[in-house]
Amino acid sequence: MSNLAYQIVEELKQRILNGEIAPGERLPGENGLVEEFGVSRTVVREAVSRLQAAGLVETFQGRGSFVLEVPERTPGLRAVRSHSDVLELMDFRIGVESEAAGLAAVRRTAHQLKGIERALDDFRRIGDDPSRSVEADFAFHLKVAVASGNRFYGDLIADLGPMMIMLPRTRLDPAYEMSDPEHLTRVVHEHENIHAAIARADPEAARAATRVHLANTRERLR
Repeated sequence: MSNLAYQIVEELKQRILNGEIAPGERLPGENGLVEEFGVSRTVVREAVSRLQAAGLVETFQGRGSFVLEVPERTPGLRAVRSHSDVLELMDFRIGVESEAAGLAAVRRTAHQLKGIERALDDFRRIGDDPSRSVEADFAFHLKVAVASGNRFYGDLIADLGPMMIMLPRTRLDPAYEMSDPEHLTRVVHEHENIHAAIARADPEAARAATRVHLANTRERLR
């Protein structure tokens, strides 16, 4: 994501989460955003695409983009405002998802393992397309949580939704992503390590691989 698109995403995201643009309201039109931010239409479209991927807006042909409801029951995400908040979200995810992965390694069914594999394949194939990679990333983490066999893990991750992926991404320095072409390759490899540990029914390795993956994400945010 370009630096200019990042700035627009961050500004519009804050307006949405703060309630300045309420659910059901239309985002400023493309022309309005071009004028307000002094950027090209390409940059505006990239930013709106990222907001779509986060589940914050839905775009209708010929009508524009409309703000979606952020679920009231989403634990704490309405209060995520600052960089410090996002780091705390990552700490929370490390604890929850590491244990879920450990349980998945010993409880997953063959069908659930296939679901994790498909999610991993989708993430590999989509790559860094901002309009689709957030959903693919989230799907992988959700499949692992569901495979834990404890519905509370699956329900919690489902309630957090793609925003748990999107919020940290919007805090990444775009210059970092652009200067590090191996970033996506490393993230895919980290996902592969989680899948491999679950596939061979190794709970300690699954916990460790998940902790490494999420700790690396947290470190990239710093």
